[in-house]
Amino acid sequence: MDIWIISGILVLTLYLLITEKISVDLTAVGIMVLLVVTRILTPKEAVLGFANPAVITVGAMFIVSKGLLRTGGVEFIGRRIVAIARQNLSLALALILFTVAIASAFINNTPVVILFIPVVMTMCCDLGLSPSRFLIPVSYASILAGTCTLIGTSTNIIISDLSNDFGYGALSMFELAIIGVPIALIGIVFLIIAAPRILPSLANPICQLQDSEHRKYLAELYIPEGSKLTDQDASTIFAEKYSGIEVIELIRQSHIYRPNRDKRRVAAGDILLVKGELNDLISILQNEEAELPYSDEGLTMGAQKDAPIVVELIISPNSSAVGRTLSDTELANDPGVNIIAVKRSNLHLTEKQIHDVRLRVGDILLVWCQGSKLASIRNQMDYIVIEDVYEELVNKRKAAWSIINFICMIGTATLGLADIMTCALTAAFLMIVTGCIQMRDAYRALQGDVLLLIAGTIALGTAMQKTGASELYAQSFLSLFHSFSPTIILGAMIMLTSVSTQILSNNATAVLLLPVAISTALGLGVDPKPFIIGVCFGASACFATPVGYQTNLMVFGPGGYSFKDYLRLGIPLNVFVIVAGMIFIPLVWPF
Repeated sequence: MDIWIISGILVLTLYLLITEKISVDLTAVGIMVLLVVTRILTPKEAVLGFANPAVITVGAMFIVSKGLLRTGGVEFIGRRIVAIARQNLSLALALILFTVAIASAFINNTPVVILFIPVVMTMCCDLGLSPSRFLIPVSYASILAGTCTLIGTSTNIIISDLSNDFGYGALSMFELAIIGVPIALIGIVFLIIAAPRILPSLANPICQLQDSEHRKYLAELYIPEGSKLTDQDASTIFAEKYSGIEVIELIRQSHIYRPNRDKRRVAAGDILLVKGELNDLISILQNEEAELPYSDEGLTMGAQKDAPIVVELIISPNSSAVGRTLSDTELANDPGVNIIAVKRSNLHLTEKQIHDVRLRVGDILLVWCQGSKLASIRNQMDYIVIEDVYEELVNKRKAAWSIINFICMIGTATLGLADIMTCALTAAFLMIVTGCIQMRDAYRALQGDVLLLIAGTIALGTAMQKTGASELYAQSFLSLFHSFSPTIILGAMIMLTSVSTQILSNNATAVLLLPVAISTALGLGVDPKPFIIGVCFGASACFATPVGYQTNLMVFGPGGYSFKDYLRLGIPLNVFVIVAGMIFIPLVWPF
């Protein structure tokens, strides 16, 4: 009877995950509720998934990945490589794909792809290339590289922990690389050769829409005593280090000079009126090369309680600030708020100093304040608070800390000095305490729906094992291939996993099919390890549809793709991974 109940819950789960009638996290909670209500699992057994090391490890890796991205290391490398590519499509494609692959082997591939989409779009605008030739390959390269290391994808971490729970040992950091790296390399070479021939060459719609002034602000920078900026030519003061900063005026006491016309050297006490991008302005303030003229505090972005945040405030139509000068507003006189810059469409500002600007509807103020201050600003109804700009900040000063932290995590796990959960949790903690990422970022980095889905499907997998359902499914599967060799059955299992992951999440597929794979191996009288590895590769072989993996879906819109574009390029990759896994897995992990 229990097997019939489990089968019903499994069918319902598959239906809800495929159709998304309700969200995946709600589906996961529903699984646990049904398993408890039907008395198949005790309440304690149903929620044990939350204490599973895989859930903790995946959550910690989300934070570590966010810390690496927040400090700008991956973006810096990506942009440097793009600059090398010039107008050679094959070279540009190869450099981008290998960069994405290397990053995705160690970092959660979703944020890597998110990061590279604008990099690719910008590069295509600059070089006159079509982004549709790049974006699907970027997604596929990130998926291929995920099978090269234990932390390349959350699926590997889950399978490793479940394998350990079943008594077959956890996977080591680079165990999958033995065949994962060759498969990834061959797959990427295939993408470099086939993508320009198979994928359409579509126009890049954002090239005509790009506005170089869109994200530039007008700011005042006060030069303090001892600043490295003193005694430098005002017209070229930022040219080398902050090329995106343009000095418009130099204000010295009651005199105003225009650096392009009046040659002046910067002195302590001067105020520079500059136009520049967000990250350049923040870097100058953080490095204490300059200060805000009307603030007594330096800009810090640490891990302290109620840490500062940079936001945009848009002047709303009913704001009491409309028509008033900035210096006359309550905001300018609030000691808890520091105004960094102001932005108006095309920057048509006639005032000589920012605090003399007479505000209009739609003007944007760039400010930094404590996180707790935002609530009171919202309550004033004078400003529309936009926190998205904070996501654009790159804390380059902490890049070295984040990279050292990450390398230590990889090294410690590889040498076996600690298990991967301990390493990942420690790295996440250090990312926060060293200021690479703030607590608010850490909470946002945790993908709650993913973690809930893992916990829910672990509970379902436990129930399948407890009731004997997984053994029954394995016997039914074996009956279809009873006259075939273990190698062919392994290939069929990889194919089943690959097909399932096209319509389900790869994490859910791995959790649900791993018990079936192990039971299948035991039914054949062979070592389950090749089947465990096969599930790893099959769960990541999701190339044939845009909904098979979230990175595939991310590039669908920006690339202007149709469903058949994924089929034409993805099916050959799917077949290749299945056949390569079937042939080479038994050579490394014998039956």
